Amino acid sequence: MRRPRWGKSVTFFGNSGESTESPPGSDEPPSSGQDGARDALDGRRVVVCGSDRTMLRVVTELVSSGERVTAIVNPASRHYDRIGELGATVMGARVISEGLLRRAGVDADDDGTPSTARALVLLDTDDVHNVHTALTARDMDPELRIVVQMVNPRLSKQLNDLLGDCVVINGPSLAAPAFVSDALEDDELTWMELGGQRLVVGPADLIREPHRTVLADTTSSATPQLLPASSADPDGDIVLGTGVRPIWRSRDVRPAGWFMALRDILDSRVRKIAAVMAFLVAGGTAVIHFFGGIEWWRSVYLAAGAVTSAGIEDDAFSEADPWVKVAAVAVQLTGIVLMALLTAVVVDSLIGARLSRIIGGVRGRPRNHVVVCGLGTVGARVLEILTERGVAVVGVDQDEDAPGVLVAHRLRIPVVIGDSSNEETLRSAGVQRCQSVLAITDGDITNLESAMVVRDLNPDARITMRMFDHDLAQRVERRLGLGHSRSVSMLVAPAVAAAVANRRKQVTIPAGRRVLLLTEVNVESGSVAGGLRLGELDEAGGLRVLARQDFDGPWDWDPEPDRVLRPGDRLAVAGTRSGLARLLMATRAQRGSAAS
Repeated sequence: MRRPRWGKSVTFFGNSGESTESPPGSDEPPSSGQDGARDALDGRRVVVCGSDRTMLRVVTELVSSGERVTAIVNPASRHYDRIGELGATVMGARVISEGLLRRAGVDADDDGTPSTARALVLLDTDDVHNVHTALTARDMDPELRIVVQMVNPRLSKQLNDLLGDCVVINGPSLAAPAFVSDALEDDELTWMELGGQRLVVGPADLIREPHRTVLADTTSSATPQLLPASSADPDGDIVLGTGVRPIWRSRDVRPAGWFMALRDILDSRVRKIAAVMAFLVAGGTAVIHFFGGIEWWRSVYLAAGAVTSAGIEDDAFSEADPWVKVAAVAVQLTGIVLMALLTAVVVDSLIGARLSRIIGGVRGRPRNHVVVCGLGTVGARVLEILTERGVAVVGVDQDEDAPGVLVAHRLRIPVVIGDSSNEETLRSAGVQRCQSVLAITDGDITNLESAMVVRDLNPDARITMRMFDHDLAQRVERRLGLGHSRSVSMLVAPAVAAAVANRRKQVTIPAGRRVLLLTEVNVESGSVAGGLRLGELDEAGGLRVLARQDFDGPWDWDPEPDRVLRPGDRLAVAGTRSGLARLLMATRAQRGSAAS
């Protein structure tokens, strides 16, 4: 029996950045996503492994979807009791073993009997643990659906080669575009993953060329032309592309660099000591010249030698008056003390302040930039997207080894090392002159404190907080007026639940008073579409096939219209509701074929 293909995770973002399902009130017929709903009622369980906030959100999402959930949780997790209260069967374990997975339901027999569990969700924060558990489960049941959350995007790309058919969820990639949209107020852009690529929909003047396709000609805003073959006004089109044009805002933010590092090392203490030494050298030079009868240049040399403790030529003072000799000794002793103080101050500047922190500061007085507080995995991805947009940005984190700090150094983004809830730290990042602030550390209280300080320093700044506690977030937004709040786990949970249920997901693109839907569709065995040429599916103004994928091949974003469709093919399409409804009927297995 051929192994079923579950495909890769396809997660879409609406204008708010949240993952979206079919729009309310859609008049399309039931989609292939109902297969996932039937799976949820077949009595088989979903095994979820993890212990953090995302685990709690995912279990909540699955239980509310009608799934029977077995949760493997570390007993030390503070969410252990709460997960049990949600209705999941909880198994406490610090280490996941093959025996534990078998007791949880991954118990397929060699005679072909499927496992009690139909899906395994791995949400550990350690990618290595997730990969190890996934490989173990795949050996136990080759047909098991596996959904894995991965932090390292490079490792996630290789995971399909190790596990075959699986769904990979990357939390930072899901959440970062939503935070960026809040920071820039990009309501015109819609980010998504479609056909194995990360894509964006928006006005043509904002989308980087080449464009994948023109979705709508909005020359007439009331009645835009959907899926036009050509457009008289390309700049007014809504298009699909792979990225956005750089904004090219003025680069008011610059890393401190070596110049600022030297300036901080040569602080006021060093300057005061240097001034005293210069005064002594100048006074000593005058005394030696006028009372010793020595030329000016040699007088400077002798005075500097005495002040810096480099030594004095005794022959030069052998015939001098006694008071001159005493003065020379006093100057030399003062120089010894000053040199010791100078050495101590410089060492304190280098070691006490840490050279890495000095180099990572902000140069000048930045304006109209975005401040990102919290440079973990989500913050690192946010920095990358903002840099792609050409937006001036400053990062803040108290851990100089955080993933986002390394990304910032690579992208030459200035970073302030310090507590983001501290006023002086935020002032160093130029918060009082910034455009937006993203408080996206791992702590709700830290983000709340940062937002309150920012509001005091810059009442006009747009603030977006990362908050896990949904009730706290609502009350903060309503009573304190500190801006928007988002939860990474709430963005990830719907994507995981959709992958478990194998639901088809789609995104809605508004075009004037009309809408377009973008989604992926499978060509089922026994369907009308099987055997048709690809070009026969296109409908002028109703449907357009964007890309095609063979059962075990890569996505083809320039498919030949004469290519014959086969069962198992997957199509990325854009269409109206009626056009997509007709495609779903054509690609779905006929009842007579299914019954036979």
